[in-house]
Amino acid sequence: MNSILEKYTGSQEFSSYEDFMENFHVNVPDDFNFGYDVIDAWAELMPDKEALLWVNDKGETQHITYKALKNITDQCASFFQEIGIERGDRVMLVLKRRLEWWYSMIALHKIGAVAIPATHMLTEKDIMYRCHMAGISGIISCGDPLVLSHVQRARRFCPMLRHCISIGPIVPNGFYDFWRGLHEATPFERPPRNKVTDNFLLYFTSGTTGEPKMVMHDYSYPLAHIVTAKYWHNLNDTSLHLTLADTGWGKAVWGKFYGQMLCGATVFVYDFEGRFIPSHLLKVIQDYRVSSFCAPPTIYRFLIREELERYDLSALKWCTTAGEALNPSVFDEWKQKTGITIYEAYGQTETTMVVGTYPWVKPKPGSMGLPNPQYHIDIVDEQGNSVAPMEHGELVINVEKGKPLGLFKSYYRNDEMTEKRIVNGLYHTGDVVYRDNDGYLWFVSRIDDVIKTSGYRVGPFEVESALMTHPAVAECAVTAAPDEIRGQIVKATIVLTSEYEDKASEALASELQEHVKRETAPYKYPRIVEFVRELPKTISGKIKRAEIRENNN
Repeated sequence: MNSILEKYTGSQEFSSYEDFMENFHVNVPDDFNFGYDVIDAWAELMPDKEALLWVNDKGETQHITYKALKNITDQCASFFQEIGIERGDRVMLVLKRRLEWWYSMIALHKIGAVAIPATHMLTEKDIMYRCHMAGISGIISCGDPLVLSHVQRARRFCPMLRHCISIGPIVPNGFYDFWRGLHEATPFERPPRNKVTDNFLLYFTSGTTGEPKMVMHDYSYPLAHIVTAKYWHNLNDTSLHLTLADTGWGKAVWGKFYGQMLCGATVFVYDFEGRFIPSHLLKVIQDYRVSSFCAPPTIYRFLIREELERYDLSALKWCTTAGEALNPSVFDEWKQKTGITIYEAYGQTETTMVVGTYPWVKPKPGSMGLPNPQYHIDIVDEQGNSVAPMEHGELVINVEKGKPLGLFKSYYRNDEMTEKRIVNGLYHTGDVVYRDNDGYLWFVSRIDDVIKTSGYRVGPFEVESALMTHPAVAECAVTAAPDEIRGQIVKATIVLTSEYEDKASEALASELQEHVKRETAPYKYPRIVEFVRELPKTISGKIKRAEIRENNN
C-alpha cells in the first residue's frame, strides 16, 4: 500500500463505483504543502525512487530521483528567497517542457509564493496584461530568444516586475541566471508553514472568448488530484505515465505533477520543439515502455491515422483523454487498432476532474463518465430546476456546504465575476450536458455554443461526431451562422484527411450533408460547409469556436 496516499485517503481500493462514491474521502491537513509533504516525504521514504524521466527530441535523457528532486528544489527555493521572492508573491513560469518547470514549481510551493504557469506563446501584450492584472513580481523563462525578447519588451511597462530569471543558455542583461543562482545558493531554511487555505496556484483561463480570467486555487488543490491519477489514470508506484501537455496549460498539473507524484508513479516528460509529429510520439511510447498515456482528443485523431501496427505498444495498458469531448468514432478506431479502451473525463480550470470513467466503470464511447465523489453535481434548466434523464441542462456543482475539495477559491481580484458563477449555492460550469438512464453524463456544448435554428436547439458536438464518421473528415468544428429566416443555421468548418485534401468541392460538401442526415436527426445537418487547412486552437488544443463564429457574422 502507498504510505503517502494512505496518509490522506486511508483505504485506497474500492470494489465498485458505488463503494467509491460512498467511502472515498481525503483528509486535508490544515498546513498541507505539496513540496514538503509529498516531494520531501518520498525523498525520505524512498530516496532512489524515480520521480521524473525526461526525454527530448534530440535523444537526451535525464532520470531524476526523489532525493535529487528534494535537493534541487531546496537549492531553488533558497535562490528565490535570496533574490527577494517572498510568500504570496505571484511568479509566472514560461518554461515549455523543461525540467526547470518542476524544480521551480516545487520551490515556489515551499516558500509560499503563488505559481502562475504560462505558455511560451505569450506575446509582449499578453505578458503585460498578466503582469498588471495579477501583480506579477517575477518571471522564470526558458532560454528561448523569442520568449526572452517578449519578456524584455513587456518589462519596460511593468514596474512591479522585479525578478526576471532565465534558465539559459541565453541570460540577457538584467536577468538572473537560474543555474548559477542554484549553485551559489546558501542552504535552504524552511519558512513557517502555510495555511492550506492560502493562495497557491493561479491560472489564466485559455481565453477562447474574451480576455482570460484569473483562477486562484489554494494549497489543498494537489490532494484533489488523487482521484485524477489513482482512479482515472489508474496509476500506482510502478507506473510510467505520459500526459502530452505543455506546462502552460492546466492539464500539466492534472497529468504531469500532483496526483501522479502522490501515487508514486514516474512522470514521463517528452520535451519536443516545433510541430507535433505523431510518429515521433509513438516511437517514444514504444522505446521507453510508457504504461499510461493521456492526451486531448485532437492527439488521438492524429494517432489513429498512423500505421499503429508498426509500433510495439505492448507496455501501454491505460489510455485517457480530456479537454474536449471525444468523438465515438475515434474511441472505436483506437480500440480496434490497439485493443486499448480510452477512459474519458471532464473538468475545468476552475475544478479538478468533475466527471470521469474509473477502473470499475465500463466507458460508453463519447460519454464523460460518472461523477467524482468529491463533487455533488446536478443538471438544471434555466430556472435552476433539476432536469429529467435525457434532457439537456447546465452542469452545476453544489457548494451550499462549503467549497468542495478541488474547486477554485475565486476569480482573483474579480469578486463580481466570482458571484456570477456561484449563485444560490451552485457553481455554474457554463456547460450543457445530459444524463442518460444509466447515470452517465454526455457533453452537448458550452451554453454560448448552442445553435438555435428554426426553433430547434442543436449541440455542436453531436453534429461533429456525425461528421467524424466520414472518411474525408480529419477534424471539424460546428458553429452557428446568422440567417434571416431561421435566425441561425448550422455551419461545419472541416479539415480534410490527406486522402481527400485535393477533393474539396461542392459535391463533397453535399455528400457530407447527406451523411449527417443519415447519422443523426436531419434538421441538424450543416447548411454551410467550409473546407480549411487547419482550425484555430488554444495552446491546450481546444478549438476556438468563438473565433470561427466571429468570422461567420
